[in-house]
Amino acid sequence: MSDFLRKHEDGLSRCKWAGVDELYVQYHDEEWGVAVAGDQEMFERITLEGFQAGLSWITILKRREHFRKAFHNFNIKKVAKLTDSDVEALMLNEGIIRNRAKILSTIRNAQVVLDLQKQGESISDIVWSFAPTRSKSTSPASSFEWRATSSESDALSKHLKKLGFGFVGSTTMYALMQATGFVNDHAPGCFRRKELT
Repeated sequence: MSDFLRKHEDGLSRCKWAGVDELYVQYHDEEWGVAVAGDQEMFERITLEGFQAGLSWITILKRREHFRKAFHNFNIKKVAKLTDSDVEALMLNEGIIRNRAKILSTIRNAQVVLDLQKQGESISDIVWSFAPTRSKSTSPASSFEWRATSSESDALSKHLKKLGFGFVGSTTMYALMQATGFVNDHAPGCFRRKELT
């Protein structure tokens, strides 16, 4: 068994990071690496990846439903209109990560998305325009490693920051690319790698 894999009781080999937590395994099997499109869906993923910065993904995953409730299911117009008193209420919400800078950034990011939409642009389309070519989307088994960044995530991060987004560093954007199907970073031998190739 490679350093990247864990064999599970159901006989399937999965990426080692999925561990044995049922929620994490389900996320690995059903969501991680599956293409996501649409502005609301992409805004949710950008937001959650931003909240994850400095934390583990399982921390966010266990709170995802609380995040959805707190941020109106990531309805961009509603999030963009959140007020100072809403921010204070969110800071008291034990179901989410109570980080003021990240909360304020989420509101600002929603406002940027709305401005883009008014100009006829789509945040989903913008993000997808930084996807690597198909030949680069699955790293070769012989040289496989889980990277933290890529030239594409560097470029995406730089572009989003220029537009006014916060908490969109290159590492965060590479995690977004892994999660939303830009790259297939399931480990060689993981049953999902072949399914998503």
